[in-house]
Amino acid sequence: MAETLLNIEGLKTHFFTEAGIVKAVDGISFNLKKGESLGLVGESGSGKTVTALSVLRIVPKPGKITDGKIEFNDENLLKKTEKEMQKIRGSKIAIIFQDPSSSLNPVYTVGTQLRDVIMAHQTVSKTEARKKTIEILEVVGLPDAETRMREYPHQFSGGMKQRVAIARALACEPTLLFADEPTTNLDVTIQAQVLNLLNDLKKKLGMSLVMITHDMGIIAEMTTRIVVLYAGRVCEIAETHDLFERPRHPYTEALLAAVPRLDMRKTLRVIPGNIPNLIEPPSGCRFHPRCNYAKQTCKEDIPVLEEIESGHFVACHEWQNITLKGERSH
Repeated sequence: MAETLLNIEGLKTHFFTEAGIVKAVDGISFNLKKGESLGLVGESGSGKTVTALSVLRIVPKPGKITDGKIEFNDENLLKKTEKEMQKIRGSKIAIIFQDPSSSLNPVYTVGTQLRDVIMAHQTVSKTEARKKTIEILEVVGLPDAETRMREYPHQFSGGMKQRVAIARALACEPTLLFADEPTTNLDVTIQAQVLNLLNDLKKKLGMSLVMITHDMGIIAEMTTRIVVLYAGRVCEIAETHDLFERPRHPYTEALLAAVPRLDMRKTLRVIPGNIPNLIEPPSGCRFHPRCNYAKQTCKEDIPVLEEIESGHFVACHEWQNITLKGERSH
C-alpha cells in the first residue's frame, strides 16, 4: 500500500460576500497517495479550484477556510504559520494555474521569474540558479532555452507560456503538483504535448499529481483515480476505469454522457438545469433538482459518502436501486 501524501477531511471553504455566504467547498474529504495521479472533476463552480487553493492556503478574500483538516506528509497545514506555508509553497506543493498569461509577470523576463523561485526555496548562488533555470526550461521542451529565458512572457505563444508556467511550478521539484485546467485555451496538438510532458515529468520526479478539469477525456488519459465534485461536495470516488465503466452516482453518469468520443458514435446528453446557487444550495442531495432518479429522501436528507466496495465511495441515497450507464475509459 502506497503511503498517503495528502489527506483532506471535512474541508469547508466559504466566501463571505455582501449577498451572503457562498459555500464553495462544503465538507469535502478525500486522500492522495504518494506518486498517484488523481483527477478532481466537475462542472465549473463545483469547488475544484477552491479545494486546491485551500491546500496551498491561498484562498482569495473574502474566502476563508472555516472547518476541516488538511494533512500533508502527516502535518496539519491549517496549523502552520504563513511563514511556514511560504516554505512549503513552491518547494513541496506547487500549482499550475489555468491561464499562464495571467500567472506570469509581464514586466520580468521568464528567466528572472524562474530564478527567483529557485533562490527563494534553495540555498544556491545566482550562477547555479541560472544553470538550473536553463535545465528546467530544457526539461519542459523550450527550444533554445538560454536565449529565450531573456525574453518576456508576451514574446511567447500560449503553448510556450504554459511550458514556462509548468517549469516554474517544477523548479524546486515539488512532491505534489496541482494542475488546474492546464490545457485550456491551447489547441489540440499542443494540449497533447503538455499532457505528455506532465506525465513524463511526474514519472521522472516521482511526483503526485492532481489534475483539475471538467474534461473527462483528459481524466481518462492522465489519472488512476477520480474524485467527482458537485456544488462543493464529493459525489463519488473510484479508480478511473471503474468510475468510467460502472458509475454509481447519477451526476457521474451525466458527466460521462456529455463527453464526445472520437472512438465511438454516441448521442451527447446535456445535463439539465444549472449548477445551484451556493449561497442557498438545495436541501438534501445538492444534485436532486437535476437528477432523473431523485426521490423524496433525496430532497430531505444529505447523503453520506459511503464505501460500497473496496475503494469505491458514493454519496447517493438511491445507488442500490438504479442501474447507470458507463463507458469504456479508453
